[in-house]
Parts: sequence; C-alpha cells; structure tokens
Amino acid sequence: MTLQPLPRDFYDRDVLEVAQALLGQRLVRLVNGLRIAGIITETEAYRGSDDQACHARHGRTARNAVMFGPPGHAYIYFTYGMHWCLNAVCEREGFPAAVLIRALQPCEGLEQIAARRPNIPPAQWSNGPAKLTRALEINGALNGIDLCDPNGALWIEAGQRPLTWHSGPRIGIGYAPEPWRSIPWRFWV
Repeated sequence: MTLQPLPRDFYDRDVLEVAQALLGQRLVRLVNGLRIAGIITETEAYRGSDDQACHARHGRTARNAVMFGPPGHAYIYFTYGMHWCLNAVCEREGFPAAVLIRALQPCEGLEQIAARRPNIPPAQWSNGPAKLTRALEINGALNGIDLCDPNGALWIEAGQRPLTWHSGPRIGIGYAPEPWRSIPWRFWV
C-alpha cells in the first residue's frame, strides 16, 4: 500500500480545524522499510503565545522553535524526563500552533508494535501520546521532519473521517489558568 502524505495546505489553516480533520487520518512511520501505522482517534489543539497551555506561551525557544516554522512539520518534544510527544505544526509560518496527536488505533505493523509494547494489551498500545510514540518508534531524532515529504520516515495519509466525534478540555494542563484549562480543544472519536 502506497498512499501520499496529506498536502501542506491541509495544515496551513486554523489549528482547531486541523485538530478535528486529523481524526480518522492514518499516521504512518517507516522503520527499516516496514510501515507501522494507526488511525488517529484523539487530538488536542494548541494555538499561539496567548494560549497559556501552549509551549509558545513564553515565546520562541530552542525547544519549541519548530512550532514557529512552516506548517506540515512534526514538532516532537520530550516531557517528564521520559516521554516523547508528537505534534503536527499548523497555520502560517511564524505563528506557533500545533496539534498534539494523543491516540491511535493501530492498523499496520502490529507485530512490530507488539514487540515495542510487550506484555501490554493491544487496546493500550497507543491510547496516549507517549504510548503512541513508543509504538511507532517516534523520538526527538524526527523533530522538524516534513510530514508532507512522500519519501520521509513519518507522515499522515488520508483516512476516513468519522461522522461524529466529541470535544472537551485538554488533558494534563493543570498549570494553565482559566479559561485555557477548560477550553474544549481536545477532540476524540
């Protein structure tokens, strides 16, 4: 199966639109010539330096610089001293916005995923942002990779958008003041 990555203009729009549109799309990781993939089932939107839950709230830094770059690139960061998280950069270059990919339903490379997630039930292989990066072998070496490159090691392909989805507050942002903590910018199937 060879599908094309989503085009740059998919990401070059409002981050809330992209966060919803990513539901049902297929995240693909190529490792040693093997495809590992999952259907995106949960996302969160982070928009600009005014968003007090966004990494850009303190301005541009070495860690978040990719967020300020062109849309359609992967912003991958390390958190809690042990986990990688994957985001898709959105909106215009210079404006920091990204969608955190929070969960996947694995659909390709299940043997490879099982080997990376031993003794864990399949339903829990990639049902969280750090779990999915482990399952697909995504780490900081891929930070800044072009998600629109058909010859890349990481991309998102067109899938089947769900007819309905839910929204609610983002998770793990207790440090953010209101109204940012309660804004329903998390989307899930």
